Amino acid sequence: MRETPSVSVAIVGSGGAGALTTGNLLLEAAGTAGWHGFLTRSVGPQIRGGEAAALIRLSTRPVECPADCFDLLIAVDWLNVDRFHGEIPLGPASLVIGDAADVPAGITASGARVVAMPIKDMAKALPDGRPNMIALGIAAGLLGLRREVLATLLGKRLADKGRAAIDASTAAIKAGFDAAATLELAVRLPDPEPDAASRWLISGNEATGLGAVRGGIRFAAAYPITPATEILEWLAPNLAKVGGVLMQAEDELASINMIIGASYGGTPSLTATSGPGLSLMMEALGLATAAEIPIVVVDVMRAGPSTGIPTKSEQADLNLAVYGFHGDAPHLVLAPQSVADCLFTTQWAVFLAEALQAPAIVLSDQFIGQARAAISRPADVAFIGRRLAATGLGETYRRYALGGSGVSPMAVPGTRGAQYTADGLTHNEQGLPSGSAADHGGQLDKRRDKLERFSYGDRWASLEGDGDLAVVTWGSLTGAVREALDRARADGVAARLIAPRLLSPVQPERFAAALRGVSRLLVVEQTHGGQFHRYLRAHYELPGDVRAFHRPGPLPIRPGEIHREILEWRS
Repeated sequence: MRETPSVSVAIVGSGGAGALTTGNLLLEAAGTAGWHGFLTRSVGPQIRGGEAAALIRLSTRPVECPADCFDLLIAVDWLNVDRFHGEIPLGPASLVIGDAADVPAGITASGARVVAMPIKDMAKALPDGRPNMIALGIAAGLLGLRREVLATLLGKRLADKGRAAIDASTAAIKAGFDAAATLELAVRLPDPEPDAASRWLISGNEATGLGAVRGGIRFAAAYPITPATEILEWLAPNLAKVGGVLMQAEDELASINMIIGASYGGTPSLTATSGPGLSLMMEALGLATAAEIPIVVVDVMRAGPSTGIPTKSEQADLNLAVYGFHGDAPHLVLAPQSVADCLFTTQWAVFLAEALQAPAIVLSDQFIGQARAAISRPADVAFIGRRLAATGLGETYRRYALGGSGVSPMAVPGTRGAQYTADGLTHNEQGLPSGSAADHGGQLDKRRDKLERFSYGDRWASLEGDGDLAVVTWGSLTGAVREALDRARADGVAARLIAPRLLSPVQPERFAAALRGVSRLLVVEQTHGGQFHRYLRAHYELPGDVRAFHRPGPLPIRPGEIHREILEWRS
């Protein structure tokens, strides 16, 4: 058995078999023990039934992406597991455990060591035994987790189900530990770090909700949609704790108009959706731009177009978010780069929307939105969005006054002497509808300039490393690129990471500085048509030697693939 910095485990089974519950318990136990961890889930698009897989990577250091290969696969049952072919790469050193019957051909073809274990029959031999708890015991035993940690977690999770349920699950886990004692995994993690108490267990969608509340959001309206619904489920009880309100709207059109109205009334507001919902919101987003009403829209992207694959990830809403508005409509587009960064980026989006009186779109995706991670506590960032309020009015109120920073005071409805019209028509400085070319041009300049002149600071992008080769990526692929670059540097390749967090407005001077000394550029993204590559070419001066590595979802782009692209280019 060799020591390795990370171990990857897949728990698979049919829908309802408990694979995802097993994976979450395993991640929580590992985080309690002091390891970092990252769990993504893969399920079919069916409303009920189908297939489910919990894909876990545990490490002694932070991890933000899946590994190139899985070290352990445990099948609670083999039903529909063949649908995961490609999502769970295996190799000769991998260990596969499951019933001897019906092992998929793709599993045996991988060269992995297959150990027959009748998990369902083992569960049946126990009073109220559950196969997924057997699988949990096997995985924990092979990874070196202590049974006492699992027993404590089960006691908390099953407290409302009574002593009998706890005892049944405990017995099943013990049976799994006993079975694991006869096996050996090819790899093992070093002992965990001593700061186990600092681990947070959080999903990207939950972190997004927390960032929204920390940023000052106090009203949310949304229509549930996969894979964004967990943001709403988290916000519903937690907004109430800080005096806020969440309202479930009848559709996406209603939800965005509700938050525009709430923000116009003075309350920072947010909605969460996915690609199909964002498409419906475009007209209202134009209204918010024209009326300079700050709102935040979180788009947890999924594979498209149309309904696409609701449960799988893709980055193909970039064009819609950046260019989807009609007319010249400057707005903010931001993208979180990891589960933890969902907190910061959403909080920053609220700050920017409020400070600049503009709509902000946050482009998360299914991969990080529904991923769950055991992470160190994120650093607290002490900023809350404060809009420029209209006070001390002694003359005619000019809601859309020209000049200065472009951010003009915004009055709360009912403020004496501060009446104005907020609609989508071209208007003058007082907000009165106008067909004047001068008013139209002046307001267009105002909305553009306030975003372009604002100082976004170092938060606009993650910039790491040095060298004449740069890999440019965005969003959830940042972690995979970062790991690939670490490997390339170990091979003697000097390279740097450029990952913009702020996608709009563009930052040509900062990007030029980040590219200084770069002669080769590799662009990595998860789209079919290379949207990010085209976006970069449209807005930035790139070096002459540029390559694009992109493919659509649902298969994740892994660090090893990016590493190979870098080495092949340099050879």
